[in-house]
Amino acid sequence: MLDNKLILGSEEWCSFPNLGIPTIKARVDSGAKTSALHAINISPFIKDGEHWVKFDINPIQNNVKTIIHCQAPLIDKRVVKSSSGFREQRFVIQTQLKLGDSNWVIEMTLTNRDSMGFRMLLGREAMSGRTMVDPERKYLLGDNSTDKLKDLYPDVLKEKSGLRIGLLASNPELYSNKRIMEAGERRGHEMQFLNIKECYMKLDADTPEIHYRGGKILNELDAVIPRIRPNITFYGCALTRQFEALKIFCLNSSSAITQSRDKLYSLQLLLNNGIDIPTTGFANSPLDTDDLIKMVGGTPLIVKLLEGTQGKGVVLAETKKAAESVINAFKSLNANILVQEFIKEANGKDLRLFVIDGKVVATIQREALAGEFRANIHLGGTASVIKPTREEKIIAVKAAKAMGLKVAGVDIIRSSKGPLLLEVNSSPGLEGIEGATNKDIAGEMIKAIEKNFKITNQNIQLD
Repeated sequence: MLDNKLILGSEEWCSFPNLGIPTIKARVDSGAKTSALHAINISPFIKDGEHWVKFDINPIQNNVKTIIHCQAPLIDKRVVKSSSGFREQRFVIQTQLKLGDSNWVIEMTLTNRDSMGFRMLLGREAMSGRTMVDPERKYLLGDNSTDKLKDLYPDVLKEKSGLRIGLLASNPELYSNKRIMEAGERRGHEMQFLNIKECYMKLDADTPEIHYRGGKILNELDAVIPRIRPNITFYGCALTRQFEALKIFCLNSSSAITQSRDKLYSLQLLLNNGIDIPTTGFANSPLDTDDLIKMVGGTPLIVKLLEGTQGKGVVLAETKKAAESVINAFKSLNANILVQEFIKEANGKDLRLFVIDGKVVATIQREALAGEFRANIHLGGTASVIKPTREEKIIAVKAAKAMGLKVAGVDIIRSSKGPLLLEVNSSPGLEGIEGATNKDIAGEMIKAIEKNFKITNQNIQLD
């Protein structure tokens, strides 16, 4: 019966009490079967033995500052075909919908709707038997004024303070990325996570641009923090160069990241700046393997893939025969390798010095698991606080400067010849060093950006 049904316009404001969403604008679409809610950072988990899903939502279109953290029971995973024909597997939740004075439980899929005009799509399954739609009218259940939105979401129309900072990375769930976002927001900045793969650029002499998913233009950012995975270095550095061309401050420059990722070139740079490294050999042909082994002092020795990261592609060869086998095997695969002397007296330990803006802000000692020679935390190594020597601090700062990096993780090994530099990392992880030292390293990174803007613009007051 018509008298018993709720009359809706083509657009309405609704709310989801169980999700903590006080109001959200919905597109009412009886042509769509399934309802969909905008969601990012979607992650399933177990709660009290049941399947749940947690996610974040920016409830107001074109506003990334307002974030609501939600969780709901997970009832299904379903392949949904969008209006453009794209098939996507989505999580399905069940929750209470409130429209005007009426409320009932509906099913919704979770998906990123940044490119759509509405954060919420109300489909016919959710409306069946309960509503009628007048497509020529809107907001029959009441519109939300600017003042009401301001009351419900205090930061929606809040006067902008601080800087607009983009974190250019791949995974918003990584500890380091979460901490940087939190640190920036805590210091009053507008933070936006930018997935590298969802950024694209326009090369043009007059109007160069960087776009984000759905066509959002990023030219108005003040600063960018590049956190680029090794396997996406080329594209990540191309984007960073584009930000630099737009005069957007990048905490680490594209050229600095590029040269730090080239292990051979970075070692040559370090040596040219008077920084000692373990004796290292590099060859293109396996014909002179015997001389290559002698060059670094014989066995045991380390064989490193130039493209390896986090201790991967690093092999300890304890005998000459083993060294020859590993070197020749890599060379037969046309892999580029370094052969490096093994520092036995280090006993599976190295130092990670975190350098920000020319200063060592924290240091840890990493120790490998028993039977392992690589001290990387990702490989099960442990971290402890240690006080670096003055010489080690000087080496770390000098190394970061040689690479042109404002933020760097500098790895040093203690040898009988004194401290030797192993590697300089342009996207060092924060979890191990913050956990061991209890220092706010992410906050120090944000301060480095603030320092740059205080120098160039005295009108910005952030402290």
